[in-house]
Amino acid sequence: MNLVVGFDLDMTLVDSRAGIVTCMQRTLADRGVDATDEQLWPLIGAPLADNLAQFLPAEQVPDAVEHYRSMYPAVAVPMTTALPGAHEAFAAIREYDGRPMVVSAKYEPAVHAVLDQVELRPDIVVGDAFGAGKAIPIREHRATIFVGDHEGDMAGAVAGGAYPLGVLTGPHDEARLRAAGAQSVVPGLRSFGPWLNDYLSGPPAR
Repeated sequence: MNLVVGFDLDMTLVDSRAGIVTCMQRTLADRGVDATDEQLWPLIGAPLADNLAQFLPAEQVPDAVEHYRSMYPAVAVPMTTALPGAHEAFAAIREYDGRPMVVSAKYEPAVHAVLDQVELRPDIVVGDAFGAGKAIPIREHRATIFVGDHEGDMAGAVAGGAYPLGVLTGPHDEARLRAAGAQSVVPGLRSFGPWLNDYLSGPPAR
């Protein structure tokens, strides 16, 4: 069996909320815009430029993206922690001689920096992919399952032909994940190992 399991990064494998919100708030404040945690939290997981465009004129967005990215390694990365069960999820995949993969909307150098920070070592890392765009690496690497907290993750899994597994550690609830295509939903990655055992031994748990 060639088992490849893909994961989203932010709020699926790692708790990056504080760092992302801090960098977003600083970037926006330098341009005269105040944004609350409550405004920014639901946006985590979507492309940075799209999120900044909700607060800034289009002509300011490219410079704001560069500003955000310049501060991210020093400000956000040290604030990022692995979510409970993330390391165990990778270990469960490798017990079946499988390969963990990370596919994120985040700028790829930042993906590597975050993974190094939390000491997660996937076999495959892809950045700058969101929504249906995640289907390209999912298909290319023949992922069996794709795990994510965001509606875009479920859309990418469906489009890429992987089994869409939602986790409830991000801003979207079970109803939204299922509406976007999730066939199963677990509360977090602590549940992933038992779910994977069930999935590989019989009909998918729902």
